[in-house]
Amino acid sequence: MCALKMHSDEVDLDASLVGRLVAEQFPQWAGEPVERLESSGTENAMFRLGSGLVVRLPRRPGAVADVEHEQRWLPRLAPRLPCAVPEALGRGGPGTGFSWPWSVYRWLDGRNPVVGAVEEPKLLAEDLAEFIGALRRIGPQDGPPNHRGVPLATRDADTRSAIAQLEGRIDTGAVTALWEQALRAPQRQAPPVWAHGDLSPGNVLVSGGRLEAVIDFGTVGVGDPAVDLIVAWNLLPESARDTFRDAVGADDAEWARGRGWALSISLIQLPYYWETNPALAENSRHVIGEILAEAG
Repeated sequence: MCALKMHSDEVDLDASLVGRLVAEQFPQWAGEPVERLESSGTENAMFRLGSGLVVRLPRRPGAVADVEHEQRWLPRLAPRLPCAVPEALGRGGPGTGFSWPWSVYRWLDGRNPVVGAVEEPKLLAEDLAEFIGALRRIGPQDGPPNHRGVPLATRDADTRSAIAQLEGRIDTGAVTALWEQALRAPQRQAPPVWAHGDLSPGNVLVSGGRLEAVIDFGTVGVGDPAVDLIVAWNLLPESARDTFRDAVGADDAEWARGRGWALSISLIQLPYYWETNPALAENSRHVIGEILAEAG
């Protein structure tokens, strides 16, 4: 469970605080038991409320805007998606001991898949591709920009800085070469479409090996959807990648950009969360290893 502070600007959050906020603003749920949930998430904390609800609160100032973002766009997207997504049942505001907006969502069944022990890799690959395809087909009119739906070059400075911080911990020469290869991939020429933007194992819920739900839509928006291909390396085993790629319909250029996103995200996360978020750091090492192995 990652209850440690991962950022210098995080606030203190605990079950007692959440219970007071709920009692103050949602008296119909006052007295329901509150339990902090295990999570590798970095921007928000989640607390189970009773048996059917979950409270989600920003951990730091940079996550505050996500509350409005999710509450605005999820109702538009949800009916067109093939799996469950968060359903907001209440929006809280500043209260005793907390200064920001927060959300109450309906509880979603399922569990996070275990990287390296995915039960039905090819079926899950097809389910994830179906989710991505459905999201891409939703009309992008008036959709917000996805800050990850941009050219990889916009992350060049941050990625190289992270590589420098990892000197002596990973093969920095090899990952630099792979990063430069990704930067040479042709950019998307088609119009922007919807993309989730953060398809990490912690944001996927499965049941019986199949996709049950996708959560955390704080980055959802329109742009280059290649970023959603990161799930091919951060979750799916090598044996299911071709199945996923065929189902999602990625050409060589989009696949290369997706691999570049997976590499960049993992490289930037690894030194930042090395000590404070072991689960996320381990997944970052896994992704880098998978991409290095794939490249031979």
